Amino acid sequence: MPKKVVPEAERRRRRPTRQGTVLSEKLIVHTALRMLREHGSAGLTARRLGTALGADPSTLYRYFAGLDDLTRAIGEELMGCALDSWTATGKWRADLRALGLAIHASYLSHPHAALLTASRVTGRPREIEVDETILGILRGAGFGDADTVGVYHAFIDLTLAFAALDAGALAIKDEVREADEEMWTSTYARLPSETHPHIAATAHLLADRMNLSAYPIVLDTLLNRTEARLVAARNQATGTE
Repeated sequence: MPKKVVPEAERRRRRPTRQGTVLSEKLIVHTALRMLREHGSAGLTARRLGTALGADPSTLYRYFAGLDDLTRAIGEELMGCALDSWTATGKWRADLRALGLAIHASYLSHPHAALLTASRVTGRPREIEVDETILGILRGAGFGDADTVGVYHAFIDLTLAFAALDAGALAIKDEVREADEEMWTSTYARLPSETHPHIAATAHLLADRMNLSAYPIVLDTLLNRTEARLVAARNQATGTE
C-alpha cells in the first residue's frame, strides 16, 4: 500500500536540516536534479538524497509518495522551466516553434533527468499549463478541436522523443560520445566508393550534419504541414482555391 503524502501545510519541517536549510518540495527536486547530473539515474536513491539534503531519508516521504512521485515532479520542473523561458508573440507558428525548442532545450540541460521523465505523464500543474498553452495556441489559430488534438499529439511526442534521443547522447561519458561522433570521419568517410558509392558521395555532408540534432528540421516539417492544413481549411471555408 503506498505511503500517504503529508499535506503541504503539515509537512514543513519546524527545524532546519543538519545543513541549516529548510526543506521544501522545490529544494528536493533541485537536489535530485543535481544528483542525476552528477551520478545518473542509478545514483538517485532516497538514502543518497537524504544525505545530500542533510536529512533522514524518510523525510522524502513527507513530500512525495515515493521516488516515482519525485520523478513526476522532476518532469514537471523541466516543463515549467521551458514555459518560464518562453514568451508568446501572438503568432501561432512562431509561438509553437519557440515553445518546442524551449522544451527540447530544458530537457537537454538535464540529460539524465530527461531520460527518466520524457516518457512520463506527470499530471502536475506546470505540465498541465504547458498542455493548456499548446492547445490554446492551436485553437486560437483557428484549428478545429480534432485537428488541434492531432497536432498537439504529434508536436509533444516529437519534442519529447527528440529530447530523449538527444539527451541519450549527452548522458553517456564524454569519451564514448566523442568516439561515436568521430565515427563519421574515422569510418564512414573512408569507405570506398566501389563498395559504398552513396555513403562515399555524401560522407562530407554526413560528417557535418549527423552530430547535430535533427529536431529543428523535423519540427519545421511538422509546422509546414500544419500550416498548409490550416490554409486549406480556410480556403475550403471561403470557397477559394
